[in-house]
Amino acid sequence: MQHSDVWRAIDALAVRRGLTASGLARAAGLDPTTFNKSKRQAPDGKPRWPSTESLARALTAADASWDEFAALLAGHAGSAGRAIPIVGMARAGADGFFDENGFPVGAEETVRFPGLGEDRVYALEIAGDSMEPTYRAGDLVIVQPGAAVRRGDRVVVRTRAGEVMAKVLGRRNDQMVELLSLNSAHSARELASADIDWIARIVWASQ
Repeated sequence: MQHSDVWRAIDALAVRRGLTASGLARAAGLDPTTFNKSKRQAPDGKPRWPSTESLARALTAADASWDEFAALLAGHAGSAGRAIPIVGMARAGADGFFDENGFPVGAEETVRFPGLGEDRVYALEIAGDSMEPTYRAGDLVIVQPGAAVRRGDRVVVRTRAGEVMAKVLGRRNDQMVELLSLNSAHSARELASADIDWIARIVWASQ
């Protein structure tokens, strides 16, 4: 059993549930940084191993057995897939983080997802509650910049002021864009078209 294999299996376990490593930790009731890459090495450079308690809680959160984790550890089903960039909403609001087509150029982390083909996509970690109960904080959505968007599509929107949000596309014309939330506690928003940097369609999401 290698140190890198254990952490790769944890990453694969998170992907199976449609979560990031930090999302899996939150779902397990652990500190969100428990499974982060920065926690996999001690300050002196020595390998840091996850505790059996944290693994047990992660398996419960992912509704997985130790046998399934052992299969992931051995590199079997569930660990394959294409590596794509992953970003959080807070980072996504930074200037210069996206190219002119809405694709991240500064993402250092990646996550593996199967069945994505060759489309140019990336993963975005949801924050906030405006799209509950469908999308919850920590869930991942797969975003495809450049894909055609229509009224009723679930989309990610970035404003020129740097705000990034997941919404449902409402009415749209040359002057304005209406953005709807799935959570009834959040009212619809109308933004001037000139204030929007880009709109990208969500093509997959964890449920």
